[in-house]
Amino acid sequence: MRIYPEKLGQDLERQLHPVYLISGEETLLVQECADQVRAAARRAGCAERKVLDAGDKSFAWQDLLQDASSLSLFAEQRLIELRIPNGKPGSEGSKALLEYLNHSAEGDLLLIIAGKIDRASTNSKWYKAIDSAGATVQLWPVTADRLPQWLDQRARQMGLRVDREALGLLAERVEGNLLAAVQELEKLHLLAGDEPVNADFVADAVANSARFNLFGLIDVALAGRVEDSLRMLRGLRSEGAQPPALLWGFIRELQLLRSLTRAVQEGRSASQALAEARVWKSRQGIFQAALSRHTLASSEALLALAVRADGSIKAYDQGNPWEIMELLTIGLARDGALPLPV
Repeated sequence: MRIYPEKLGQDLERQLHPVYLISGEETLLVQECADQVRAAARRAGCAERKVLDAGDKSFAWQDLLQDASSLSLFAEQRLIELRIPNGKPGSEGSKALLEYLNHSAEGDLLLIIAGKIDRASTNSKWYKAIDSAGATVQLWPVTADRLPQWLDQRARQMGLRVDREALGLLAERVEGNLLAAVQELEKLHLLAGDEPVNADFVADAVANSARFNLFGLIDVALAGRVEDSLRMLRGLRSEGAQPPALLWGFIRELQLLRSLTRAVQEGRSASQALAEARVWKSRQGIFQAALSRHTLASSEALLALAVRADGSIKAYDQGNPWEIMELLTIGLARDGALPLPV
């Protein structure tokens, strides 16, 4: 069954489906929905969690089928988390998903987190099978004209009152970056408390914001300024920033970079690719610079590195999150020839 994102929490309180498919390109929204499912799974007794990444070179679809047929040594119920970054399992993956749905262990929950799924894929057998057996949640980008309304809804959820002019200024400030938008709203809530927020208040808050910020860091890295981006990353760390928040921002921009490099590889010009992706005019220059350095292969390598960072943060992969984040920053700021760890 299809579940709208805003109704997911209510549905999880009523029942827990055996399979969930959460798809979309907005990393923050996908992460928030996935976190709701994970929390519901824990409440239902899924004490064991297994993560499979179809974007990993070592991944085999047989791994999913083995998990479906194996018994857990640690818990009666398990959460199996399958990530499909490109949103397309292919013929082998489609067969594996159908077989999993037919032979999965009772009590197990499968959470599939995927990139954007196109219209053709929603008519495929594997998608319809998941929709029939469980729940599908599709998340769409928040367009520029809808961003002020989205910000208003988020602000109200926090108990924050922001007037229309202030919402417009804030929307312009974050330029479609939803993670940045949430961070700005949280900052405004801390500063304003129960007081209403107007445009002057937003302007002052932006002017007095921390020297190092996430969107500034990513823009500097996209522009190719290695030393400056590393200094900003270390500044964020010293200010108490947490790796998960930074990584969400990186993944969102890396997914966009991968989409742009793919379009260029297919023959479109950089300006055409940027226009089709609806990149804000104020950011087209830095993406032009990034496209002059990066290829589809290097952007995918950076996304693979981001997956490693995510794994180290969640303790299912080795490595220090901050060290991997530094490699990620260097890799984004330099060209595709930079050797990145596999």
